[in-house]
Amino acid sequence: MMRWVSWLPTPVLALGLCAPAIHVQAFELVSVQEMQASLAAAEPLSAKTAAVPGAPQIEIVYPKLDAPVASPTAIQLMFVPAASSVVRPETFKVLYGRLRIDITQRLINVAKVTAEGINVKEASLPKGTHRLLISIEDLQGRQGIKSLDFEIK
Repeated sequence: MMRWVSWLPTPVLALGLCAPAIHVQAFELVSVQEMQASLAAAEPLSAKTAAVPGAPQIEIVYPKLDAPVASPTAIQLMFVPAASSVVRPETFKVLYGRLRIDITQRLINVAKVTAEGINVKEASLPKGTHRLLISIEDLQGRQGIKSLDFEIK
């Protein structure tokens, strides 16, 4: 019978198991190339629509957008459904810039989306102007949309 032996020495294994938690680095939410391509693109055409009555609201808790934002930054969104409904987290979507690049999965990979919202610890964005188009639906299929324009210093 063959016996498997670890190729890592025991002290290395022990070090890996006992090492203190290392600071998690910010993930790249948008690359410089994506930002530049989006800024160079024409403004997308969009139909003028009124807000759907009873649609969930998307509130920006963080970052504060009254001044340029430092990168990396935390991103915290809160979903506020109508009293008669519940938000469906699986319908969360985030599009970036004029090209409307779908960056939803990048956020979902680092933070859990719940019916209450999403909390991203550190997202890195390049210096410049950015636009996010965020949407979420409720159980009745009503879609709440929020557009965010902000500057990274």
